[in-house]
Amino acid sequence: MSNRWRLDGRNALITGASQGIGRACAHEFWSLGANLTLVARDDATLDDFADELMELARSKASDQCVETISVDLAEGEGRETLLDALEERNLDVDVLVNNVGGNTVLAAIDLDEARLNGIWQTNLVSAFELSRLLHPRLKQHGNAAIVNVASVSGITHVRTGVAYGMSKAALVQMTKNLACEWACDGIRVNAVAPWYIRTRRSEAALKDTDYLEEVLARTPMNRIGEPSEVAAAVAFLSMPCASYITGECIAVDGGFLRYGF
Repeated sequence: MSNRWRLDGRNALITGASQGIGRACAHEFWSLGANLTLVARDDATLDDFADELMELARSKASDQCVETISVDLAEGEGRETLLDALEERNLDVDVLVNNVGGNTVLAAIDLDEARLNGIWQTNLVSAFELSRLLHPRLKQHGNAAIVNVASVSGITHVRTGVAYGMSKAALVQMTKNLACEWACDGIRVNAVAPWYIRTRRSEAALKDTDYLEEVLARTPMNRIGEPSEVAAAVAFLSMPCASYITGECIAVDGGFLRYGF
């Protein structure tokens, strides 16, 4: 396989890596030869996952490395702790996957300022600030990549609530702006926008059979996506083969956004 279609020797930092899409991204990047720094709040889950990946590496006689850092990226203190850990452990980063996110589904009139700010801090500010903090490390490589995990909610209305939709729309716009600002620094910035993906977060909604029927009726491929399918798109955007792609947002949605009446 051509090296352009692999991530051998790349050093990827993946946020929200303990579950769902983040965990799938870690598996995908690992299978493609990358070294990993996995970031999430649950240190026990992260450590178990790292052990699992290292066992895979040993079985293949691979010299890949995986590190874990447990912090809350919605807090400025957590982001600074992450940066300090990278310095202390001398960890390199040339691919950043901003995946961490969360939501509380509420109507606009029921949102209070604390909940609104919480969603924005987790979904948007954490990605923006982490990208800025890691800019010097990414710039020194001259061929770095950032991939932001957005959502179809940031492109069209879905039933995830206005706060979540606003945060993801801003994340898509942030992707475009940083792509233009940082192209001269050799940093490509792209995003993916998933529709319903089979994760722990979506499990409760999809258990409602009537709701599931509505979702599938609006999805031309007539099925729910898998975390590995989002991870594949994230990995592609991080590879050398995507070297002339920046500022894009790729929908991973089974055709949802293209479906008319």
